[in-house]
Amino acid sequence: MKEQLLKAMQRNQLLNLMYMSKSGGITKRRVKIIKMTGESFQAYCFMKNDKRTFIIDNVLAAVPIIRKEREVV
Repeated sequence: MKEQLLKAMQRNQLLNLMYMSKSGGITKRRVKIIKMTGESFQAYCFMKNDKRTFIIDNVLAAVPIIRKEREVV
């Protein structure tokens, strides 16, 4: 998972995350990773409109958001 998150940060990609909080609640978050340190990373969370710190081991799934250009008709 760490490698996937690092790759997304290097590519400046947005991610959809399934994340488990410390209390065990599961949320879906759209984030942009700002920096990674050890076992956690800091990201801008679009759900909370704020910077948040996430624990890598609590990320259940991470899917890159690929923006497609609109087709010109």
